[in-house]
Amino acid sequence: MFDARPWGPAAATGIGSMPGTDVRETARMVLETLPALPFLPELPARGPGADMIGRTIGLLPDLHARVEPSGWRVADRPGRDSRRARDRLSEDLDTLEEFTQGWSGALKVSLVGPWTLAAALERRNGEAMVGDHGARRDLVAALAETAGDIVATVRRRVPGAKPVLQLDEPSLVAVLRGRVPTASGYRTHRAVDRQEVEEGLRRVIDAAGVPVVAHSCAPEVPFALLRRAGAHGVSFDLSLLTEGEYDAVAESVEAGTTLFVGVLPGDGADPAVLSDPGATVMGVRSLWRGPGLSPALLPESVVVTPACGLAGASPAYARAALAHCVRAARSLADNPE
Repeated sequence: MFDARPWGPAAATGIGSMPGTDVRETARMVLETLPALPFLPELPARGPGADMIGRTIGLLPDLHARVEPSGWRVADRPGRDSRRARDRLSEDLDTLEEFTQGWSGALKVSLVGPWTLAAALERRNGEAMVGDHGARRDLVAALAETAGDIVATVRRRVPGAKPVLQLDEPSLVAVLRGRVPTASGYRTHRAVDRQEVEEGLRRVIDAAGVPVVAHSCAPEVPFALLRRAGAHGVSFDLSLLTEGEYDAVAESVEAGTTLFVGVLPGDGADPAVLSDPGATVMGVRSLWRGPGLSPALLPESVVVTPACGLAGASPAYARAALAHCVRAARSLADNPE
């Protein structure tokens, strides 16, 4: 067994993507700013292979892909694009290892979840893998193996780490609702059965063998499905949550699920949102009061985050936003009511 909350109470973290191309400076900043739950940053501005889809594809065993104008597409053999993805991740891990000498604690790494990956990765005919049952099955199996491998890699490179795996699933609801467009754009792929979706997620989560956080910055996050699949935490954008979803959130909290609550916009368009940490988490307190959750549960059950990745913001805003999340988490713990 493992500690499902190795980050401790009153924690804050980031989602994953960050602005710029400086791997060393970004990793150093994240480790300094987020003492409870730092993460391995993604820097998509470096180009294909540094984005979340490319990074995950570069790790998949026996599955090769190349970049097409429409996105990533399965290829017959390793090529420049998949090699570049692996090289960039290796560089990121080298940097992380260098800056964590003698360090110990929770450390978060990310993979794209099986259903967002199935919606994004194209078969050779240009259609998404989500439209083919056999392709979906093979992708889940490959990703389950990858989940175990990346956790083992983190443990080897950072012996003091307590790994946490984040599965990025922004397209999960689109897969469940049959909203993933076909290559022509005129139709959508048929919805995938909820049982298959749940079982696919469970297989990847079980293979990781560490706390797993499912992240989606889209509306209508399926809290109950993610809980049944074994997710230990659910990461979401609080501004997209409706009152009709409060009961599902409460059920998750009472079942022991940690809420990674996104409270800050990721684009940095309005720096004034960073002026008052207490005001930033007022919505979290409202979320708690709505279904009558015990305030005593709040410090351990909530991790404060930006609403989504910060790749579209300036480096200055990204740094300030992460520091603000730390202060907001402390404010929430000091005054949960």
